[in-house]
Amino acid sequence: MTKPALPKIDPFLLWLVGTVIAASIIPARGAGATVFGILADIAIALLFFFHGAKLSREAVLAGIGNWRLHLLVLLSTYALFPLLGLIVARFSGGLLDPLLANGVLFLTLLPSTVQSSIAFTAMAGGNVAAAVCSASLSNLIGIIVTPLLVTFTMDGSGAMGASGHGSAAGLDSVRSIATQLLLPFLVGHFLRPVIGRWIDQHKAILQPIDRSSILLVVYSAFSAAVVNGIWHKVGLYDLAVLLAASALILALVMGANALAAPLARLPREDAIVLLFCGSKKSLVSGVPMAGALFAPAQVGVVVLPLMIFHQLQLFLCAWLAARFRREMTVAPAVPRPVQGEAAMLDRAGEIGLPIPEACQPGVVANLELLGRHAETLLREDRA
Repeated sequence: MTKPALPKIDPFLLWLVGTVIAASIIPARGAGATVFGILADIAIALLFFFHGAKLSREAVLAGIGNWRLHLLVLLSTYALFPLLGLIVARFSGGLLDPLLANGVLFLTLLPSTVQSSIAFTAMAGGNVAAAVCSASLSNLIGIIVTPLLVTFTMDGSGAMGASGHGSAAGLDSVRSIATQLLLPFLVGHFLRPVIGRWIDQHKAILQPIDRSSILLVVYSAFSAAVVNGIWHKVGLYDLAVLLAASALILALVMGANALAAPLARLPREDAIVLLFCGSKKSLVSGVPMAGALFAPAQVGVVVLPLMIFHQLQLFLCAWLAARFRREMTVAPAVPRPVQGEAAMLDRAGEIGLPIPEACQPGVVANLELLGRHAETLLREDRA
């Protein structure tokens, strides 16, 4: 029997933890912090440039007609998630530092992931073209919607924009994010006809660029947070509360999506897309957005809940995708060939098939041979 695969810890989590530890021990200060800040901005622009170049326009067009599915994914991402974020942040406000509670709310306002949503959808046997379209649409919309949601939900709650606080700062942040994230993304996508083939052939080389960019931003953000005393404000109790809050939000969203799929009469392939694309939040988009929306000293604290949620969603979605894959590969019940002369004659009579007496021994022998082959194949499938 094949043993169920246990979810594995994403190695990237270990790099994230290592980066946080490094920033805690040797934080960038003064001129060093300025240099790392500039490098982080360059890395993020490069990251979104490659994301745009990797986006296949053909794959998006192939799945764009499934408007009902995309609407459900967007409602889950930008309506259900924020509503739960507001409720959880409100009730956890007395348990957590207000900035950490804002971090919980902030993660619920982010777009969905792209790479992992598509990868898990493919693993589970879902509609990959629709997943590409939904995840890409979520990220494009999020560049505008997330800053606006931050402005409307956190205004007056202690959140500060990169250039101040209030609605004016929120609109400034929208422009800042459009310049830092959307512009490089669009440039990369419009250059895809020129560099797309090279990008597709070197995905394994480009993945470290993606992750290195995030690690650089995390180091810069946590350095500023450490200098401002993050570990005097955040302890094991806070981490436990953040883990519980993340698990609650994720469970409620995935449960709601699982219930919504049959109500919307989605086929299995589209239900898988809703489950994975509609329940994920992007670390890749969230970290640079936090840098543009919050003061530098706040970014490390704000993205801490996102980092916890990110690993939790990967852990659970990997387990679910593997389970769906196993369900797809379970062998259906196979009718066994009838055995023995009497059973063969009865079956032949049921279907109206005359078998001459001279042929009966040969038919019985062939049925016995087919029976042995069937048993062998079924034993190998169960192994």
